[in-house]
Amino acid sequence: MMARSKQTDPNTARDALLLQIAERHLILDTLETRNSDSLDFHEHAVWAIRSALEAAFEAGRRAGPADTQP
Repeated sequence: MMARSKQTDPNTARDALLLQIAERHLILDTLETRNSDSLDFHEHAVWAIRSALEAAFEAGRRAGPADTQP
């Protein structure tokens, strides 16, 4: 069985978008686990979390099938 390249892996595009949202709305450098409380746990204002969730929801809505969009 052939291994999938990163260019064709749908998770690569999804992960890039999630990182972009995390950087923009939550001011996070990475979404990777670094095994350090000071690096892996953060405090965020509820409005920043809401903004990030709205961006993720909108990205999912845009990526969904065209026939389900208003």
